[in-house]
Amino acid sequence: MRPLVLCAHGTADPDGQRTVVDLHAAVRAGYDGRVELAYVDVQQPEPADVVGRVYAEGEAPLIVPLLLSTGYHVRVDIAQVVEAYPGTTAAPALGPGERLARVLRHRLVEAGATQEDQVVLAAAGSSRSEAADDAQEMASLLRAVWGGPVRVAYGSAAQPDVPTAVAQARVQAPGRRVAIAAYLLGRGHFHTQLQRAGADLVTAPLGADPLVVEQVLARAAG
Repeated sequence: MRPLVLCAHGTADPDGQRTVVDLHAAVRAGYDGRVELAYVDVQQPEPADVVGRVYAEGEAPLIVPLLLSTGYHVRVDIAQVVEAYPGTTAAPALGPGERLARVLRHRLVEAGATQEDQVVLAAAGSSRSEAADDAQEMASLLRAVWGGPVRVAYGSAAQPDVPTAVAQARVQAPGRRVAIAAYLLGRGHFHTQLQRAGADLVTAPLGADPLVVEQVLARAAG
């Protein structure tokens, strides 16, 4: 089997770090081949270092982003590594995907949300328009499995931001609770900010859920 390089964002949060380590372990258990781990920011090693090492050993790996949308890190950082090592390729970002929608639904139920609540799907955000398109498609997938209203907001770089979307939801549906569905893999800066956005409920991140692992393996399989 072709070697995989899982490429996560990176975080200083120990819980967020543990999520990626757990995902790496679960993917290794489910993949009949070598699986390495790299980070585009905050943590080491960098993708170029890991891919370069695997490549020097005579194999061109497949990079699988542990990133939920097609943002800068996918289109620029990972793309540059692919270009530098002929034969290396990259899978699409993890999202959007029906498996992820099912995890988001489960997280909403865990948090105590109901279909009567206003749901804000909170994505990390990117200056790339493709990332916004991905988030909108993810919201459509979540609506399909949730059965209630879902709007999109962003932690950075795009509009509306999460506090604004929460405020808009309260104006448009007075008296209804607002639940934030955290469209994030793990805890970290963005998830901490969601706790301060003024919602009644905030879900846990996706985490190393078995369906997330399935999504990674599906990307690896093409």
